[in-house]
Amino acid sequence: MNQDFARIMTLLRKEKKLSQKQVAQDLGVSQALLSHYEKGIRECGLDFVIKAAEYYSVSCDYLLGRTAERELEVGDSGEGHSNAQTTYHLMSRRLIAAALSVIYDLLARSGSRRLTRAVTACLMIGLYRVFRMLYGANQKNPEDLFTVPRELYQGYSEAAQIKLTAEIGAICSDTNHSSISPNTLHLSPETLAQDYPAEAAALFNVIQQSENSINRTKK
Repeated sequence: MNQDFARIMTLLRKEKKLSQKQVAQDLGVSQALLSHYEKGIRECGLDFVIKAAEYYSVSCDYLLGRTAERELEVGDSGEGHSNAQTTYHLMSRRLIAAALSVIYDLLARSGSRRLTRAVTACLMIGLYRVFRMLYGANQKNPEDLFTVPRELYQGYSEAAQIKLTAEIGAICSDTNHSSISPNTLHLSPETLAQDYPAEAAALFNVIQQSENSINRTKK
């Protein structure tokens, strides 16, 4: 849990002399949930972080305890982008970057080159698939950038990613013959927060948002 977020949320509310009930109502959550956020019992999602930052007129980085500067500094905002949209883009990029930082540090700790290669290839194909869809949004964009035909890339890339995911799973679960020691990646929320104080909150946020998306597919 990000205790800085809990502490700063409480501090900002008290600075403005607002009750939990009032803030909860303004932010569209229950008072009980806001209380959990302020006590560090529950981890909130990115959307709430952005909403709270706008509500208190501070940057998301300040709210998460990553900077002492309260003002939002946006160096790459463009015309026509709202403050909320730009903030969302910046925070999303930072969340992913922080999560990747943790993943690659864990890969280094694993000492497995095979695992690092498989994870890297899997992530690259994921990026390729997203970029290919964005590129293909305009049918006039030339296809000579790619060697895999437009009508085939989705199925082929999905198959490649499934194969790599299976390889990653096999490496991680092969406790008898894997080069990874069972104790090398001994992890828990507490050890992650301790080992990665600057990135753990972002990683937990990525996990929460991903599982929210996964759970929505069940409905």
